Amino acid sequence: MTSDTRIPAAEITGAQGALIRFAARRMVGRVPDSLGVLWHHRGVMKDSMGIGRKIEGWHELDASLATFAAMAAAATIGCSFCLDFNYFMSRDRDVEAAKVRDVPRWRESTLFTPLERRVMEYAEAASQTPPAVTDQLSAALLEDLGPAGLVELAARVAFMNMSARMNIALGIRSEHFADACGLPPLAARPAVGASA
Repeated sequence: MTSDTRIPAAEITGAQGALIRFAARRMVGRVPDSLGVLWHHRGVMKDSMGIGRKIEGWHELDASLATFAAMAAAATIGCSFCLDFNYFMSRDRDVEAAKVRDVPRWRESTLFTPLERRVMEYAEAASQTPPAVTDQLSAALLEDLGPAGLVELAARVAFMNMSARMNIALGIRSEHFADACGLPPLAARPAVGASA
């Protein structure tokens, strides 16, 4: 993967590097190549990872809705790293694997509830440039999730937008975490303009 990134990965060294490598191995079983790219600016790496850890502590959305929102935003933006990583992490979140696998093609899938569909529609709309969230969709989700849940949904999607756009800009792509643990491949996202 490092040969495809726009910035060559640096060697992760020193005491802080040892902690980062240990945490990565504990979380995903190895040190992702993408960490070497972010190692060039440790403040960005540390703060991004810190925000990500804090987001994992939010619980106004259940784990399924949070996962679907993040993955729908990542699919909209086109971040293969984000899709793969969230698919891999969903194993530990007790999210139904068949649904997670179908997120990239959620509009064509019959697996999702109306609420799950609204959450993914919101994630897609918020990930457009400019954002395309409607008052009608927001009102429906406000009723479904309550004010705190809707704020959390917007924040999770915004963080995924930051992460996904940074990864794409740096040339960081899927590291095949899901393949390594035997998950079936993610469903392919339909081409823009393709009929269902």
